[in-house]
Parts: sequence; C-alpha cells; structure tokens
Amino acid sequence: MQIQIIYGILIPFIGTAAGAACVFFLRRQPHFLVQRGLTGFAAGVMTAASVWSLLIPAMEQSASLGRLGFVPAAAAVLTVLLSGLVVPSLPYLLSFAAGAMLYVVVEELIPEMSGEPHSNIGTLAFAAGFVVMMSLDTALG
Repeated sequence: MQIQIIYGILIPFIGTAAGAACVFFLRRQPHFLVQRGLTGFAAGVMTAASVWSLLIPAMEQSASLGRLGFVPAAAAVLTVLLSGLVVPSLPYLLSFAAGAMLYVVVEELIPEMSGEPHSNIGTLAFAAGFVVMMSLDTALG
C-alpha cells in the first residue's frame, strides 16, 4: 500500500517537473502556432480533469444527498468555510479545484488559443488534450 502512495505522488511530480523543464530548451518565444497548439492542449487537459477527476467524483461522493447531490459541485464559498472538515467537505474541495481550473481555461487559455489566424489549431489541440486526459482518467481510474 505504501509503494502505491509513493507512485501516486511521484508520477504526477515527474510529469509536472518534465513539462516545466521544457522551458529551459526555449531560446526565444515559440512560433505562435506552437504556442496556440500547446495552449489548446492544456485547456483540453484541464477541462477533462475538471470534469472526470473532480466534478464527477464530487457528485458521486455526495450521492447521499439524493436530489441535492449536485450542491457540493456547484461553485466555492462553502468550500472555503468548510475546509477544516476535510473528509465531509471533500466533494466541495474537489468542486472548488474544478471551478478554479475551469476559470483559468475560460478566462486565459481559450481566448489565447482561439485568436486569429489559424484558430483551428488551438481547437484541435483542445480536443486532443481533452481526449488524452479523459482516456487516462478512465483507464487509470
């Protein structure tokens, strides 16, 4: 069990560190098509992670609320107030993280990826990122 926890922590750490290390290989601003594609891919990954890894588990964990099971997944004020009660408020915390990620996607990434010219590159990369993250989340559980 302990080794699974270590792997569960190391895998995202290595992926994040490797992705961040790519900045050391950039000598100048990347071509706008590359930047648009990477931005779209990141937006797709973040959107899929918000849905499958955060919002759906939040609603599943709050199934005991019956028809009101959507309440923890709907927005962020209660999350801040209940953050000290970790286990009961986990659906709220997951929802808060999803909301924060979706905010970044809508506010920053989508406008950046969909600018002219060649806005289709960002859109296709968004779809690719979404499919990759959705596949990983459903395949790895």
